[in-house]
Amino acid sequence: MSEPNLATVDQTLSNKLSIIPLSGRPIFPGIFTPLMINSIDDTNVVETAAASDGLIGVVMTKNDVDSPSASDLHAVGTAARIVKKINLPDGGVNIFISTIKRFKIRKVLSEKAPIVALVEYLEDEEDDTFEVKALTRALLSEMKEISENNPLFSEEMRLNIVNIDHPGKVADFIASILNVEKDDQQRILEMQNVRQRMEQVLVFIKKEQELLRIQKRIQNEINDRIEKSQRDYFLREELKAIKEELGMAVDAKSSDYQKFKEKLDAFNFEGEIKEAVDSELEKFALMDPNSSEYMISRNYLETIAALPWGEPAPEEYDLQKAKKILESDHYGLEDVKKRIIEYLAVRRLKKDSKGSIILLVGPPGVGKTSVGRSIANAMNKPFFRFSVGGMRDEAEIKGHRRTYIGAMPGKIIQGLKITKSKSPVFLIDEIDKMGSSYQGDPASALLEVLDPEQNVAFRDHYLDLPFDASEILFILTANSFDSIPEPLLDRAEIINLSGYIDQEKVEIAKKYLIPRSLERNGLKKSQIKYTKDILLLIANSYARESGVRNFEKNLDKIHRKIATELLTSEDYLSAETDEARNAVLAAKRELTAEDIKKFLGNPVFDEEEIKKADRPGTAIGLAWTSMGGDTLIIEAVALAGKEGFKLTGQMGDVMKESAEIALSWSRRYAIEKNWCTADWFDRNTVHLHIPEGATPKDGPSAGITMATTLLSLIRNKTIKPNLAMTGELSLTGQVLPIGGLKEKTVAAKRNKIKHIIIPKQNVRDLDDIPEHVRKGLTFHPVSRMEEVVDLVFGK
Repeated sequence: MSEPNLATVDQTLSNKLSIIPLSGRPIFPGIFTPLMINSIDDTNVVETAAASDGLIGVVMTKNDVDSPSASDLHAVGTAARIVKKINLPDGGVNIFISTIKRFKIRKVLSEKAPIVALVEYLEDEEDDTFEVKALTRALLSEMKEISENNPLFSEEMRLNIVNIDHPGKVADFIASILNVEKDDQQRILEMQNVRQRMEQVLVFIKKEQELLRIQKRIQNEINDRIEKSQRDYFLREELKAIKEELGMAVDAKSSDYQKFKEKLDAFNFEGEIKEAVDSELEKFALMDPNSSEYMISRNYLETIAALPWGEPAPEEYDLQKAKKILESDHYGLEDVKKRIIEYLAVRRLKKDSKGSIILLVGPPGVGKTSVGRSIANAMNKPFFRFSVGGMRDEAEIKGHRRTYIGAMPGKIIQGLKITKSKSPVFLIDEIDKMGSSYQGDPASALLEVLDPEQNVAFRDHYLDLPFDASEILFILTANSFDSIPEPLLDRAEIINLSGYIDQEKVEIAKKYLIPRSLERNGLKKSQIKYTKDILLLIANSYARESGVRNFEKNLDKIHRKIATELLTSEDYLSAETDEARNAVLAAKRELTAEDIKKFLGNPVFDEEEIKKADRPGTAIGLAWTSMGGDTLIIEAVALAGKEGFKLTGQMGDVMKESAEIALSWSRRYAIEKNWCTADWFDRNTVHLHIPEGATPKDGPSAGITMATTLLSLIRNKTIKPNLAMTGELSLTGQVLPIGGLKEKTVAAKRNKIKHIIIPKQNVRDLDDIPEHVRKGLTFHPVSRMEEVVDLVFGK
């Protein structure tokens, strides 16, 4: 009797399957797994299949949808047989399935649920057996490492992996238990080639291993931190017990509290300050050191404890010594030194420093900041400087309120904290350049600080306690008065610093600038020699401004180039010993005009740039700017045609009005003197121009200069050489007084002017001009424009 032919499981699989969509991950062949069915349609599919052959198809959806159709499914899924079915009370069903084989949907028979499709079962494509065996071993080996380090892998899973005999099934089983994305699992499910499938799974295993290594490292770090934290805790507790036994402060917080209490009690505060400090100390004692408020409170108490609350030491300084310090630190500025010594003498006699504000006004580079430092040295007081140029936030002066994170006191309280003195010297630079914005007006905030009536109880926003700032000597600096608030000017003792003439620059260079620049550039005084003529050449041709800042920059430039020449010279490079090289460096060099031109280039200014009124329709005026005094040439031409008057050169409104007055007076006077006919103005357009058109100009002091220019044009006659003038002109011909005569005189001296016409009422200001500046100049005081005409044209 022959044996019956037994059919395999694959042969009994139907090509027509009812499909159950999977919203989670795909299910691989060879897996025994539970499946929860909640949908009514899917429950009906299960019931129908369980009543027949128990076969169903499980396919993952492309996207998560509530009621998927056939178009929402992937093309490849898995055929499964229902092994057990458990009905649930809520109408759902829980089934256990045994997955059998991959299939591919060939034709959809029912698009909507229940979905029915004709399928084609997919066979594994096996390649070279040796490579597949090697991959199988690699997969088993790597999975063994993962399973040993991952507690989620049960012993049953480990056994299942070992007992699977088919390479493709090994790959499927491992892919089903790895923590990878569902789309990646679907991609593996769709792979028929066993070798490619195993290689892809091996890649995911490697990623999982790396993830486990990182996870393990993080876990170890956390464990180490926990152990260290526990160890530190026990050690701190032990240390606390030891300190208690010895009677010492138990912790840092207690130590800080004791330190602050001792410091603050020593100040013997009273009233509002005592109440506020005691309240803050009490809060500090109750705070948790780990809270953010703890550091805020600590910083606040630290600021209070660092301030000089006690009475300042009496001022002790010798006027003769102070005079010597000022003389040694500054050349010239005799009027400034005299004013400062007078100021110090009054303070010494009065023995009261309240209400002390000095305002130093002058162009850049004349030594305002260094004068302030010298005053501090002369008075043996600590010095603190800060600039308010461009400042727009009043909190920079008065501090931030403590409600803000990162709040800090203003510059005044910071300065007191740094100097540790209640009566220091504060230099506040550039007060004419303060701005204002939506954050407040720093100039108004500064008024409270400087006002002697208010700063006795100055209240910083951060400190919020009254502090006596009246002992501070405030020195302010500015380039001009224009933008300084009037109330601030009223409170200050104003000292003007005018610019330097060439001879003064030469002496300053010899005494201060050259030694300082040589040291800065690694050279010695014995190596370089400057003659007076060379220094005058630098002052006249390269640094003709009021101050000496550019002069010093040019000296630095010369010394840098000399240092480079020395170290790159043939003599130095060919020297074989240190003595020979030092001899090359020590050789003295006297600078010549050719050297200066080589080092500094062509002159920035030359003799031709000295302003000259050497043709009809020109005259030289004197002006005052924030950069110091300056000469101003004014030009006029007549254009034939119709009557008119044209002004160019960026004149301000006041200067335009002065020009109109000058034209009206000149027209009347010229006709009266028969220098022109009445119809000359009807037939000509007069064009008045001030060169350097990019620079704004304003003020009335060019009135007589513009009138002289117009008369020179009308008469077609040049004015006398080496003559300049300044003065306001009235419509009736009066010459009115002007300001800044000292600065204007210095500018005239720099420009080789010999004669200066000034208003008669300014004669009193000549005493303020040093003798060495007046030397070589002739001043012509006038009260009427007619006198100016006689002086410039001759009688």
